[in-house]
Amino acid sequence: MLHELKTVPPYFEAVRNGDKQFEVRKNDRGFKIGDEILLREWFPNLEDYSGRTAHRKITYVLQSEKYGVAPGFCVLGLAVI
Repeated sequence: MLHELKTVPPYFEAVRNGDKQFEVRKNDRGFKIGDEILLREWFPNLEDYSGRTAHRKITYVLQSEKYGVAPGFCVLGLAVI
């Protein structure tokens, strides 16, 4: 499954350049290992996309309150496709 997600510039750039290899997201889409995400750079003040994207594969899903993840949220491990 492919999930398209808005991402604001500082976080988008960190994923795109490889510094950030995870995403913290509300788990309202049932993310699973093997799913793909297409991050689309989003400018909230302009309410528009830049046109830049980053395509990643989900390699890990952490969603346990026991480890500090808020209820209803998850941490996604990402790999470059």
